[in-house]
Amino acid sequence: MSEGDLYVYYRVRDDAAATLLPLVAAMQAQLGAAHRVSAALKRRPGSHDGLQTWMEVYPAAPAGFMDALHAAASGFAALLAGPRHTEVFVDLKSCA
Repeated sequence: MSEGDLYVYYRVRDDAAATLLPLVAAMQAQLGAAHRVSAALKRRPGSHDGLQTWMEVYPAAPAGFMDALHAAASGFAALLAGPRHTEVFVDLKSCA
């Protein structure tokens, strides 16, 4: 059973983005291999007040994945401009 689709968003200082990008990419590759989950990394266009907004997407994340994700991401918290926010979405079932 899956937890659902996970969406994790956070802000990154412009001057930390080049350092953070390979760390997040490596984390997603490791988690993907270990938990058989696909991953995407997105960002809003541009920046505001020197901050970028990034979004990690994990469709159909398996049960227990969120704990592994939080543990893996804890190593780069100092590069973020605030906390990571995690949202879970599930598919709507048809009433028919």
